[in-house]
Amino acid sequence: MKCFHFSIGEKKSTAVTSSSSSGVLSRSSTKLSWARSLSVASTSFDTSRRLDYDSNNNSRDLSDTLGFSELLSQRRANDLRVFRFAELKLATKGFSRSAVIGEGGFGCVYRGVVDDDVDVAVKQLSRNGFQGHKEWINEVNILGVVNHPNLVKLVGYCAEDDERGIQRLLVYELMQNKSLEDHLLGRVGSTLSWMTRLQIAQGAARGLAYLHEEMDFQLIFRDFKTSNILLDEDFNPKLSDFGLARQGPAAGLGHVSTAVVGTIGYAAPEYLHTGRLTSKSDVWSFGVVLYELITGRRAVERNLPRNEQKLIEWVKPFVSDSKKFHLLMDPRLEGDFSLKSARKLSSLANKCLTKNPKARPKMSEVVEMLGKIINDLSPAQAISKPEPAPEPKFKSEPEPKSEPEPEPEPEIVTEENAEEVVLRKQEGNGKYLKKVCSDIKELRNRSIGRFDWRHWTPAMVKHSS
Repeated sequence: MKCFHFSIGEKKSTAVTSSSSSGVLSRSSTKLSWARSLSVASTSFDTSRRLDYDSNNNSRDLSDTLGFSELLSQRRANDLRVFRFAELKLATKGFSRSAVIGEGGFGCVYRGVVDDDVDVAVKQLSRNGFQGHKEWINEVNILGVVNHPNLVKLVGYCAEDDERGIQRLLVYELMQNKSLEDHLLGRVGSTLSWMTRLQIAQGAARGLAYLHEEMDFQLIFRDFKTSNILLDEDFNPKLSDFGLARQGPAAGLGHVSTAVVGTIGYAAPEYLHTGRLTSKSDVWSFGVVLYELITGRRAVERNLPRNEQKLIEWVKPFVSDSKKFHLLMDPRLEGDFSLKSARKLSSLANKCLTKNPKARPKMSEVVEMLGKIINDLSPAQAISKPEPAPEPKFKSEPEPKSEPEPEPEPEIVTEENAEEVVLRKQEGNGKYLKKVCSDIKELRNRSIGRFDWRHWTPAMVKHSS
């Protein structure tokens, strides 16, 4: 899902030149201190871009805010490598379509190899993209300063202007397991286990808590969504795409007034209606993502009936009726989850989605609540990880042969007694419940998002002996 600007207001940016920039960019890749990196990244562009405005109609564009740029330059910064365009072209095999691993409003993201054996992700600014130089410089500014295990690492960037035009690229560490969105929408072969989903939620929450509360200035992510949560080889989540992030309100102020930008389905209602941005806007977005983890559905699905397109509206009747709650669960889990844990996660999501932003929890509190949900699960569940190829969940030990027992009569499952059957089976094995068999995918109409009980027959229910 691409992000876009909800409202538009444009100004021509002033062309900025630097006599030293061409000399820096013509050399082979080097390490730059942060102060010099900021200087180089700010040179040689003349592009029209949308600016944010406060209530007094003054420019509040983050990349052009002198005070904030000075604030960043004073921090102990990450060293960023300056790449030449020719290097990145070679690293991505000429920006081949076969190397594309993602695409968004910024442009295409390519898999590449630098220094012979270092895998990277190269994001190239598209001239026709929704986002532009402002977002590019924002990422360089912010990722050159922040440092946290749950934030993606920026290796370097490329900024060259020649007869081919303006070239703006960003080079990140490669995240082997793509995005959370790719997994929830079934674009990859494996299915995320329930425990892995909880751990991803907790890691992403830690990333937001760091931005909101753990630095001496606050950053509001402003575009938190599943496609911006990348997963490394161990499925640890890292927030990516800081193009729309901005500094939080100054001391003594309750909010920052900006133009409304972001992604439909994730933006907090008070921000949409007033343009008043706070860290609680990110908390709302986090609540939406929690329901995506529970249901496996998009925040907004345009091809569904009108009253079912918005995820947080669709879940309401199921959340309010305990007998229907299990119908929310992602069918790809095939019943392999804790219903009690899912209810707790739904309750946390509802806290994040409280209409009054002041009543929403801080992200540090969300991290703590997720920790309690995870700790309530058994150790066996806590170490479960998704595997590329599914393996049998249970290995039975050989038992002495005995006379075969007659098969029990199939138990008829109806809408009224479904949850009772589920809970009874859960008590029997003391671990994950198997409330619906693998045929759930056929029984649940994904375009509508609920079971069609008219076609449920006893033969469809599988029983373990």
